[in-house]
Amino acid sequence: MHGTTQPHDLVERLLSLSTTQDCIVIVDESSTVNLRWAQNALTTNGTSHGRKVTVISIADRRQGRSLGVVSSSGADEADLTRLVRAAEDAAHANEAAEDSLPLVSGSPPSAHFHEPPTETGPHLLIDFAAALGAVLGRARSKGIHLYGFATHNMTSSYLGTSTGLRLRHDQPSGTVQLNARSADHSRSTWVGRATQDFADIDLDEIENELLTRLHWAQRRIDLPPGNYETILPPSAVADLLVYQMWCATARDAVEGRSAFSAANGHTLLGQRICSLPLTLLSDPHFPGLECAPFSLVHLPGDDIAAFDDEASVFDNGLPLEQTDWIHEGTLNRLVATRHGAQVTGLPVAPSIGNLILESKSRRTLEDMVASTQHGLLLTCLWSIRPVEPSTLLLTGLTRDGTYLIENGEVTAEINNFRFNESPLSLLGRAAEASASQRTLCREWGDWFTRAAAPALRIPDFNMSSTSRSI
Repeated sequence: MHGTTQPHDLVERLLSLSTTQDCIVIVDESSTVNLRWAQNALTTNGTSHGRKVTVISIADRRQGRSLGVVSSSGADEADLTRLVRAAEDAAHANEAAEDSLPLVSGSPPSAHFHEPPTETGPHLLIDFAAALGAVLGRARSKGIHLYGFATHNMTSSYLGTSTGLRLRHDQPSGTVQLNARSADHSRSTWVGRATQDFADIDLDEIENELLTRLHWAQRRIDLPPGNYETILPPSAVADLLVYQMWCATARDAVEGRSAFSAANGHTLLGQRICSLPLTLLSDPHFPGLECAPFSLVHLPGDDIAAFDDEASVFDNGLPLEQTDWIHEGTLNRLVATRHGAQVTGLPVAPSIGNLILESKSRRTLEDMVASTQHGLLLTCLWSIRPVEPSTLLLTGLTRDGTYLIENGEVTAEINNFRFNESPLSLLGRAAEASASQRTLCREWGDWFTRAAAPALRIPDFNMSSTSRSI
């Protein structure tokens, strides 16, 4: 069907085949272009196209409504009926869904629902590739090895439901990641950027950052584990806060299972949890970080959600608006589906596909380094894993450059560490923030590319043990 039947026609055809009371169809049409390079030379480039069809059948049962979800990477005409019947069979076989609610209705159709999908292509990387060639040439002349990739994806998502919703969203997502290594590979560092269209990618600025960090690493010393004053760059802050957002569900908090719980079924809502007047928000219309303005959920707990209570297929098409999770330091909202809101009595606050930590500061990361007498500067975090969910204690590794700051200057690269920290605790202890900027998570960047954050100064970041990671 890909390339012959338009996605909006496919939505209508699948809905017409449904025999259950309710049905949801999502067709995702995607195109991708990429460049890869290693040891200062381009290695591969290419384009790809894909289509994912998801049918969600909802059946009435004596004990409630059950659902069946079936997805396919492609389907011809004969497959369409089989796809719908498989979803219906699953719905009839499954137990009633706890989060069952009437499907969303009433939203006007997207103006471009019946238009062909938007595509990316090699044209988007022409200027980037030319600039990259110059950067790779300079690296060869300096005896530095550059590795990395650039990729851009455009996904047009078409949502149709038996209640009449016909919604569409086009989502561009681009990333650039570069590793620079000395000729003997004893020094290494990383820079990553997220972008909508590559027009804002400054390779000269990225090159300068890589060279500066490799220069810092010419001197190497080892430090023992301990609590250090540490500057977390925006990438590290975003990685920690994205995980925090995945854990900030209303139901878990009310039922006493999370770091946002308080005694007797209460939560931390309304309490000040940041030492600084920071605002953590999601907004589908945030400039440069735009995302779907309605809920788009393929499976229970799927998409940007990491936990089952964070997304519900019954909320597909629910309009989204700016949500301040933390407002000027005070916890303001917890993630809640419509069902989660009914259970907890808290406001509906669905997951949204971006995350922004806003800071009122105008200082730069360089300003923060210049005002540090003795501390550490990180590049990024890696291998982040939970240790204790009730306190949101996480562990992970520093990577691709951890540096010593002395008297306002970076003086050496040091060994990497394993850390044990809670992002919620870090927000409460942060002593300073820079201005916010768009950033790319290192750990979650394959799934979550729309984030902005400041650098944060933590007076006593817990480096629990040394690490051999580079």
